[in-house]
Amino acid sequence: MKIAIDGPAAAGKTTLARNLARELGFLFVPTGAMYRAVAWATKHGIDWRKVRIEVRDMGRIFLDGKDITEELSSPEMDKLSSVVAVDSEVRRHLVALQREIARDRDVVMEGRDIGTVVLPDADLKIYLWATPEERARRRLRERGGDFREILKAIQERDERDSSRADSPLRPAADAVFIDTTNKSPEEVLEIVLRLVEERRRKAD
Repeated sequence: MKIAIDGPAAAGKTTLARNLARELGFLFVPTGAMYRAVAWATKHGIDWRKVRIEVRDMGRIFLDGKDITEELSSPEMDKLSSVVAVDSEVRRHLVALQREIARDRDVVMEGRDIGTVVLPDADLKIYLWATPEERARRRLRERGGDFREILKAIQERDERDSSRADSPLRPAADAVFIDTTNKSPEEVLEIVLRLVEERRRKAD
């Protein structure tokens, strides 16, 4: 079974995808972290075309065998990854890799173009959303900082993601839209688990 989870920054995609993959025993694939890996390589003067990006247990990211997961979650990597994500060559390379990862296995894959581009034939497509203010509050709780600066960065990221020429952020036509603004991670997970069960029953 292939499950695609899309949505803007801090809508709850990673939390949902990780929890869902754990519940179902599927591979968790955080595609945003793969773009951050390209940004990390570029920052360190490494040619991303010549390194091997791997996704291992519970979404940990390895670059040529080195676990760089902990180095990818920072405002700097957020900003750099949104810059490399508009590069068509980077997108083609990573989309091909993401499709290969999902081939012949059960996955929960989250990002911004999974249901529309990477896995258009996914068995279940989810589009998560929350208000920019709520998403800024979540980032503030996770990382600290200045609320107004975080909100501004989120709004700028939304604009870049939704207006890029290559694979813009938008819900797939057949995606289930879930507003997470006033929902806990546990509530969102319960909603999606029910949807998974419905799809399984239909498949039977």
